[in-house]
Amino acid sequence: MSSFFVQESPRLQNTYWSDELLRGYLAWKLGPELLAAIEPELIELGELAAGSLFDLQRADRRNEPTLTQWDAWGARIDRIETTRLWHEAERLAVRLGLTAIPYERKEGQWSRTRQFALAYLFHPVTDVYSCPLAMTDGAARALLDSGNARLIDRAVPRLTSRDPAQFWTSGQWMTESTGGSDVGLSRTSACRDGSGVWRLDGRKWFTSAATSQMALTLARPEGNGEGGSGLAMFYLETRNADGSLNGIRIERLKDKLGTRKVPTAELTLEGTIAEPVCGTGEGTRAIEPMLRITRTWNSICAVAFMRHGLDLAKDYAKRRRAFAAALADQPLHRETLAELEARTSAAFLLTFFLVELLGRQEAGALEEDEAVLFRFLTPIVKLATGRQAVHVVSETLEAFGGAGYIEDTGIPVLLRDAQVLPIWEGTTNVLSLDALLRADAERALAVLLGRARRAVSTAGHGELKTAAELAAAAIEHARSWQSTTRDRAALQAGARRFAMTVARAVEMLLLVEYGQAAQGPAAALASRDSCRALRRGGIDSIQDQGPLCP
Repeated sequence: MSSFFVQESPRLQNTYWSDELLRGYLAWKLGPELLAAIEPELIELGELAAGSLFDLQRADRRNEPTLTQWDAWGARIDRIETTRLWHEAERLAVRLGLTAIPYERKEGQWSRTRQFALAYLFHPVTDVYSCPLAMTDGAARALLDSGNARLIDRAVPRLTSRDPAQFWTSGQWMTESTGGSDVGLSRTSACRDGSGVWRLDGRKWFTSAATSQMALTLARPEGNGEGGSGLAMFYLETRNADGSLNGIRIERLKDKLGTRKVPTAELTLEGTIAEPVCGTGEGTRAIEPMLRITRTWNSICAVAFMRHGLDLAKDYAKRRRAFAAALADQPLHRETLAELEARTSAAFLLTFFLVELLGRQEAGALEEDEAVLFRFLTPIVKLATGRQAVHVVSETLEAFGGAGYIEDTGIPVLLRDAQVLPIWEGTTNVLSLDALLRADAERALAVLLGRARRAVSTAGHGELKTAAELAAAAIEHARSWQSTTRDRAALQAGARRFAMTVARAVEMLLLVEYGQAAQGPAAALASRDSCRALRRGGIDSIQDQGPLCP
């Protein structure tokens, strides 16, 4: 009787120990003493991510959140049940302090780096539980920045708690049928009842993580004008003291392409008790601190998905044989994985550069030029890494051949989940315009150009110098185009190419800097190889394809 061939499935090694870039970056930035203090939790999480969490994720693959709207006797209850892995992810997130770390500030300006290094390991194996964590973190930041002492005292200790019995997550209820990116079209109204209590009425079309205990939302106070300036940011708790929903009706869970483990709901608000956070206008401005945080989380999730897919593809390439050799020994397959490694490394350094700026900003340590750079790069990093994640994850699926298309391998869900990243918290087009049209864009480009020229002067000879020169030329090209193009329509039409040019150039610059400064010859060699692979992949055509690179 003939035996059938059974292909070995890919496996992960401890995802902290196996990630040379993560370990090299942390050693470079944190130094030995601080790294030694936080490394045990990274090692622990890396082991869980490669072992029990990874196994549970595959076992829990078919489970999704459920909504029960009525009990057996006809009472409206609107109860959402999440999956087993989500419950486990919450316990782990609270224990690790994934929303507590940046507010405890034990590492000073490096607290965000510690937090997001953990989030980077946590995200790919917890079915996007990072979504409520991002909104919770953002809500804590927005409340603190609002100066509303009562709400800060009420909510922030819960949002940043390490006690599972006290911990709250927060929703972020902005999107309505009238507008996603253009929240100024929101129709949810706010008015005071006879006792002076604010109540909200409206329909929120897309509310992620609808099981949260509180939410920040936009609504238009009675008598306010149209547009974003007429909106106010409101705080609400989703349940009353008796456990009943606070004037909230859950109409349905959304049937989404990906992130299906996230309980995203469509809600109707009918007399929902709420409280203005910081006045009764300029709500779109009030949510900016929250968006800075959630966009940074989005970028971290993007590079985490890229690394996770690539790690699986690299392991599979060692186990799979074709044409009398392992895939890992096939020159073209090896070249393909090298290019994906380069793109992932570049996106990692870009994202953690943004994290570094965020940490310095919260520590009050940002210099003026850095503050300009932080504002300018936040939308660019988010849009670039979101698009890069879709590309890299799609390529890693292809690296599995037909197995990458089969659901029970657990591979296809990576692409579906990654596709949310260019959409959530601002689409590519919206964020490109945000970066291009902000008042200090030209100054930010001047800061970047100065940094790139310094890298050129210190890079010596060879691959790193060539890469530094390319980055400097691309930034100069973007700066010239932005400052000399007078036609507003032409500016808007080129905004996406402008943003991607800047992102690719800064990625190249950061690879050069890492290669120059990181410890050990392996880091320098990896940076040179990554720069070479990126150039082969098209970054050296920045100035040759129209006004800006596509």
